[in-house]
Amino acid sequence: MLYGALKVSLGAGLKLVFRPWVEGLEHVPAEGPAILASNHLSFSDSFFLPAVLDRKVTFIAKAEYFTSPGIKGRLTAAFFRGVGQLPVDRSGAKGAGEAAIQSGIEVIRRGELFGIYPEGTRSPDGRLYRGKPGGLARVALATGAPVLPVAMIDTEKIQPPGKVVPRLMRPGIRIGAPLDFRRYMGLESDRYILRSVTDEVMYAIMRLSGQEYVDVYATVAKRQLAEQAAGGPAGGPGGGAPGEPEGGAGGAAGEARTGG
Repeated sequence: MLYGALKVSLGAGLKLVFRPWVEGLEHVPAEGPAILASNHLSFSDSFFLPAVLDRKVTFIAKAEYFTSPGIKGRLTAAFFRGVGQLPVDRSGAKGAGEAAIQSGIEVIRRGELFGIYPEGTRSPDGRLYRGKPGGLARVALATGAPVLPVAMIDTEKIQPPGKVVPRLMRPGIRIGAPLDFRRYMGLESDRYILRSVTDEVMYAIMRLSGQEYVDVYATVAKRQLAEQAAGGPAGGPGGGAPGEPEGGAGGAAGEARTGG
C-alpha cells in the first residue's frame, strides 16, 4: 500500500521534473522473477530505475537507514520501506554478505524483481569498475532467474558531490536483453564460475552504458583516491587489494545495497 502510494507520487514527480528517457522496457517481464544488474553512478539510481518500471523493484539498503533515532529517522525508515528497500546489517562483512544473498533469493522466489549493483558501491569517477562476484552471481545461480543488464546514464551529473541543488537534466536508462545462466545452476560455490558470470554481466552493462571499463574494484579505487588526496601511498594497479574477498559472500553486502 505504502509502496504503491510512494511509487505514484515519487515516480510521477521524477518523471515530470527530470523526464528520464528509457530504452529496452520490453525486456522486463510483465510477471515472474528477474534480476536487474545495474551500474551505479548516483544515490538516485535506486529511484530513477523503479520510476520508469510498472513493477516493484526491491534493492538492499544499509540497515542504518532503518534504525536512525528521532522523527527524521522514522520518516527515513518509512520512506525506504515504502520504496521497496530491504535492510541488511553490514556490521559483519561475511554475515552481511550472506544476508544480502538470502534476501535476494527470497525476493526472486516470490516472483519479484531484485535490483543489485555488481560494482558494490558508486563509481568514484563515472567509469565502470570490476563487478564483485558474490551476490549477483550467487542469487542468479541459486534461482535460475534471468539477469537483465541495466545502464544508468548521466545520473551522476544531476547532483555531483558537494552540490545541494540538483541540476535539471534528463538521465537515461538502457535495459538489455536477459542473460540466462541456468546452465551453471548448482555451481554457485565455484569461484571461477562466479567470476565468469559476473564478468559476462559487466561486459553487457559496458556495452549498454558506453562507459570506460576499469579492471579494479571501485572500493579499491576510492581508497586509492582518498590516499592520494591525503598525500599517502596511492597503491598499485590491479584487480583488487591483498585480502580482498574474491568470491562467496565477500562483497555481497556492498554489491546489493543503496549508496556507498
